[in-house]
Amino acid sequence: MKTHTLLALVGLATGFITPALSQTMPKELVGTRALVSITVEYDGKKMDFFGANPQGQLTFDPNGRFSVVITRCDVPKFATNSRDAGTSEENKAAVQGSIAYFGTYSVSEADNVIKYHIDGSTYPNWQGTDQERLFKLSGDELTLTNSTTSIGAGTAYSVWKLVK
Repeated sequence: MKTHTLLALVGLATGFITPALSQTMPKELVGTRALVSITVEYDGKKMDFFGANPQGQLTFDPNGRFSVVITRCDVPKFATNSRDAGTSEENKAAVQGSIAYFGTYSVSEADNVIKYHIDGSTYPNWQGTDQERLFKLSGDELTLTNSTTSIGAGTAYSVWKLVK
């Protein structure tokens, strides 16, 4: 049995868990948030990867499940009015103009880190992966820093506002 597993079991049995092993969900994190902004910094340049007015929703439930949806507001509609009959250009714009993923999460408040296990994603390379986001809570605002971007480079910064 690994040492950290043994220590965690001892901590559970005695009712004492050290902060380094504790994975808690701050009640301020739980809920649904709307995207305020998202930028990607790459090669010293900042860009609005999802356009000037991105749309998005981020939900953390109290049971350790999360979901994220981000879209550009200017993705053109499909001329055929059918999702499975889009042209190559329409499909490309839809894929490059959005991302969605979901799975489980845990939080290390001591490190200000949210750990994701991604069960499914519109970007297939993320399915089954584990990722981390630095987080900062300030009132109703959550800021996430992500060095695992879907474009393979750079750092993403996103700001989310609690939906009331």
